[in-house]
Amino acid sequence: MKSHPTLLALVCAATFLPAPLLALELADDPAVKGLQIAQEAKRRDLGFADSEAVMQMVLTNSHGDTSTRELRMRTLENPAPDDGDKSMIIFDRPRDVEGTALLTHAHILNPDDQWLFLPSLGRVKRISSANKSGPFMGSEFAYEDFSSQEPAKFEYTWLRTEPCPKPVTDPVADLTCHVTERRPLYEKSGYTRQITWVDVDDLQVRKVDYYDRKNALLKTLILSDYRLYGAKHWRAHDLYMVNQNNNKTTRLTWSDFKFGNGSSDADFDTNSLKRAR
Repeated sequence: MKSHPTLLALVCAATFLPAPLLALELADDPAVKGLQIAQEAKRRDLGFADSEAVMQMVLTNSHGDTSTRELRMRTLENPAPDDGDKSMIIFDRPRDVEGTALLTHAHILNPDDQWLFLPSLGRVKRISSANKSGPFMGSEFAYEDFSSQEPAKFEYTWLRTEPCPKPVTDPVADLTCHVTERRPLYEKSGYTRQITWVDVDDLQVRKVDYYDRKNALLKTLILSDYRLYGAKHWRAHDLYMVNQNNNKTTRLTWSDFKFGNGSSDADFDTNSLKRAR
């Protein structure tokens, strides 16, 4: 992620080519060390201004049946250090969900603001903070997974280093990952904690294990096919979420990333949801 960020992105990252993490002086304290890694990953991704991308969402049930959706995602960077980015997801296909759009204003400890536009109803619906742990449009991603994963949203414990997981569809050279536990500090999260695998050189998230409110492993996200844009911004092009309880999966395949499109706050307000088509 870098998570798309967001996804997410999700859904979930400063200068030029990222410097190796070895150049950093990391603290011995596991809590401080984990936070330092998250903050440096964020710092390296600053300055993208705004972005657009196309994605395909493939949902697979426990019997192997699939359904496919086509979407677009727009993101507006918020330079304020005490607040999060803004994003919008628009459904283009199939016809029964065409024009459906989700707008997210990410925050730090305050609940994210999220609105959903449903063309069939012709109105914008505010998503309650109590519902953000629920599945987004029938996928294995929750609403909160599509909010920007700001470092200050979590408390951290660095656990260890070990080889990064290798996705079958995108075999890469041997990488080493920092394994860190992060616990959401914001209210109404559907997770008690998340375990993240972040490669030590480029600081990109390779895997996330999500634990539910009973502290049981709920789902696993694998991020792969990372590509570098503008010699600065890494983006994963394949996000594969597996629900460990029901074996359902959701794959997000990204393409056509564009940066610096001149977007503004006016493109990310509730009125813009109805114009998102």
